[in-house]
Amino acid sequence: SEPTVDDSAANANQAEEINIVDENSATDSQSGISSNDLDSGSNTLESLEAKMSSIYFGFDKYKLADEDVDTLQQNVKLIQGDDEAMAIANKYSLKLEGNCDEWGSDEYNFALGLKRANAVKDELINSGVASERITLVSYGASNPVCTEKTQECWSKNRRVDFKLLP
Repeated sequence: SEPTVDDSAANANQAEEINIVDENSATDSQSGISSNDLDSGSNTLESLEAKMSSIYFGFDKYKLADEDVDTLQQNVKLIQGDDEAMAIANKYSLKLEGNCDEWGSDEYNFALGLKRANAVKDELINSGVASERITLVSYGASNPVCTEKTQECWSKNRRVDFKLLP
């Protein structure tokens, strides 16, 4: 099934035109991100994403636990570019991907995934991340990281993942 997207956030983040200077140096005219920024050493898009931790939720829950707020604050430091080496992260938009375990109907899980992503978004905004930088998507139970039929596995699927978008 197709992921559901928060339309207001999607409309705010419509595709922007990219001006190509040469093959090795493309720059997005709106964000100022160059293709070199995407490929530069330890600050690649993938390496920045890898440093961000997913936020996990209890069964049928979408409120953040205290320990999750601490994890989220570590992600905020990367997203805001507080560390000089990560300053480039501040140029990216952020997609929050809500996920659920396999329990519940598709409709219920898509709604729960969106509630989880919204809870993370609210905390990010409270921490100073501009709301215009954040897009939400819910994958419901369609994007599992674990497929075993165990409590431990199901708990890994109840999460919000962070993706950076140029």
